[in-house]
Amino acid sequence: MSIYNYKRRESREVMVGNVGIGGDNPIRLQSMTNVSTNDVESCVSQSMRIAARGGEIVRLTTQGVREATAIGEVRKGLRQAGCDIPIVADVHFNPKAAYVAAENTDKVRINPGNFVDVARTFQKLEFTDEEYAAEIEKIRQALVPFLSLCKTNKTAVRLGVNHGSLSDRIMSRYGDTPAGMVESVMEFLRICRDEDFNDIVISIKASNTVVMVETVRLLVAEMQREDMDYPLHLGVTEAGDGEDGRIKSAVGIGALLAEGIGDTIRVSLSEEPEEEIPVAKFLAEYISRRNGHSAIAEPKPIDAQSFKRSLIPGLESVKHPIVVGLDIGQAPDSWVECRADMPIENIIDSRPLIVSSNHQNFVGELQAFMANLINAGKSNPVVIKISYNTESIEELQIMAAADFGAMLLNGFGSGIWIDAPNVDMEVRNRIALGILQAARLRISRTEYISCPGCGRTLFDLQTTIRQIKSATSHLVGLKIGIMGCIVNGPGEMADADYGYVGAAAGHVSLYKNKTCVEKNIPQENAIERLIALIKENGDWKDPQ
Repeated sequence: MSIYNYKRRESREVMVGNVGIGGDNPIRLQSMTNVSTNDVESCVSQSMRIAARGGEIVRLTTQGVREATAIGEVRKGLRQAGCDIPIVADVHFNPKAAYVAAENTDKVRINPGNFVDVARTFQKLEFTDEEYAAEIEKIRQALVPFLSLCKTNKTAVRLGVNHGSLSDRIMSRYGDTPAGMVESVMEFLRICRDEDFNDIVISIKASNTVVMVETVRLLVAEMQREDMDYPLHLGVTEAGDGEDGRIKSAVGIGALLAEGIGDTIRVSLSEEPEEEIPVAKFLAEYISRRNGHSAIAEPKPIDAQSFKRSLIPGLESVKHPIVVGLDIGQAPDSWVECRADMPIENIIDSRPLIVSSNHQNFVGELQAFMANLINAGKSNPVVIKISYNTESIEELQIMAAADFGAMLLNGFGSGIWIDAPNVDMEVRNRIALGILQAARLRISRTEYISCPGCGRTLFDLQTTIRQIKSATSHLVGLKIGIMGCIVNGPGEMADADYGYVGAAAGHVSLYKNKTCVEKNIPQENAIERLIALIKENGDWKDPQ
């Protein structure tokens, strides 16, 4: 795939109910219910709201056989109401539930990290080659009958790897790495191929956008090496809510869509599930505008590992990309403003450049310009300027995050300039800082790793997030995980400083990094105990 020229990756079509994913189909939009799957009436109602907003697939959590049976009733209720949206069962830890769901739904999501392997314990295990091979055989013995059942019922399968739920077995060989995430899904894919089962969609997600993008690219390359063309589902897990959730999702998903990678997407927001759909729809349509653009000359390959952003004269102490407007106000007269189609030989060495583009695929042209600059041996700091003619703050959040995020994650840009005259400068600066934080380049606020909630959630997630933010948003640089349950909780927030995780109905466990330090605290006392934990570890500062 190319970061310069936009073209959708070619993939096989997989039918989920009456909806095709991959092939020549558009990017499909999906969401997930956040009520108990056993509450059939509420699931039907919520699924219909998702469909009414443009959702094309809906997923429901399926903890056990009871939920796997109930999901069939949800599908029946939707069909009786005239709604034909496909239903997906989300299974963790419970192969028996997957078997039952295969007969009651249109697609079953299983997690290679816990379909056969036990729950992640963060223990360092050692396996000989023979022992490791025996573990793979266990996977085969459990997976093959499941695939046979899915084939009989024309049920598709999603292999969904999450950064937070890699097995201890995978961790023992690969560590907590993109390579480990890719191998986790490839182990299952090879078995599926051996069994001639190809109705598969793959997702490989993380809450860290850098890890998520790197891992999906690695997966695409590995599948290509092994002659596989399965469609891909994209998402940033635990993205949060509000502006931060939209920006973080658009940075990660947008960077991959811009390369033509991705056949179906979910924007995971800690909000009502139907609110995810307009965001996903706008993002997919925005990137798709690049389709059919005039070709951009591909630069010679650059060494991304050795490339370092150039510092801007007068701002040598700033080690991260700047925000024009916040950091320096108006650009100095000594800076050179140019277009990305300007001949490189006309560039004056070392002068800071403000570069813009009016190409249909301006992200591709801007990146090609910067790559050519590097290949020419020039070290000019480049401030990327993109203009937006919108009055909508939400549209600006999504567009700017997708555009700048793609370039920043690829190592380009010493600064960013959001030129949006119809949006207040303070808002533009806030969005720019949010983009830099989502790309893990500049930390200017508290970071919240919060899940969107599902039927497994054990407390009022949305209210809790608001309360925790109100109490801790002044702790700039601190990362706090807020997770509805333990399925991905301890893993996805593994790089968080503190974690607030649902343990049982109305009870919460608190974590310091990966370690659970307090269990089963009544929810009414949990935020107070979280603050106390932060203070005990010396990370608390009183609000100014």
